[in-house]
Amino acid sequence: QPGTGKTSVALRISLILHRLGYLRKGHVVTVTRDDLVGQYVGHTAPKTKEMIKRAYGGVLFIDEAYYLYKPGNERDYGAEAIEILLQEMESQRNDLVVIFAGYKDRMNEFYQSNPGLSSRVAHHIDFPDYSESELLQITTLLLHQQQYEFSTDAVDAFKAYISRRRQLPFFANARSMRNAVDRLRLRQANRLFSQMHSPVERNDLVTIEAADVLSSRVFQGVVEGEDPSLPLTESPTAS
Repeated sequence: QPGTGKTSVALRISLILHRLGYLRKGHVVTVTRDDLVGQYVGHTAPKTKEMIKRAYGGVLFIDEAYYLYKPGNERDYGAEAIEILLQEMESQRNDLVVIFAGYKDRMNEFYQSNPGLSSRVAHHIDFPDYSESELLQITTLLLHQQQYEFSTDAVDAFKAYISRRRQLPFFANARSMRNAVDRLRLRQANRLFSQMHSPVERNDLVTIEAADVLSSRVFQGVVEGEDPSLPLTESPTAS
C-alpha cells in the first residue's frame, strides 16, 4: 500500500546487511521502469546494466516493478530488462540485493509472469495499511520531530480527521499524515497571525489546536489540493 514505508524499510535493510558484512557499501539505488527499459532495440540492455552497476555492493530498489511486464505488447522491452535482472541476481548474488516493490495483487501477477523471477525472489513482505491508532502515533511523532504537539482537544479532532481522510481518494498512509502535518502547521501559523493583537507565548507557537484540525477541507469531504474546482491556497498535495 502507498505510504506504508517500503522505501524506508529498503534503506534499513541495506544498512543492516552492510553492518553485518553482507554488503560492501550498503547504499540504495531506487529505479522505476523508465530507468531500466529503453524505447528502441538495443537501448534496454545498457540502461539496465548501468543501474545494476550503480547498485553493486548495495540494494537495487525497483518501485512499481510490475510496470516492467506488459503482456501482449511485442514491441515492449520490459521482458528484456527482467531477463538481465535475473542473470545479474544469479551471477552477483554475493554483491547485490534486488527489492521489487508495488501493490500486492499486481506484484503477484508480476511474479507469475516469469517462473525464473518467482523462484529467485524467496522473501515476500506484505505492507498493510496502518490502523487509525498507528496513524495518530505517526503524526504525533512527526509533530514532535518538528517541536510541535497536539492539544488534548486537537488529538480528538485529529482522530476524526484520520477516520474521514481514510475514506477519501489519494490516501497514502504515513505520506498523507506527513502532508497533513504541513497543512496543520500552515493553518496554525495563519491562526496565530490573525491574533497578533493578543500576546503570543511560546506554548502557543508549538501547539496545534483543534481549530487547526477542524478547518481542514477533509471535513467537507474534499481532499485538500486535489480538487481542481477549489482554489489552491496551500501546497498542491493530498493531506
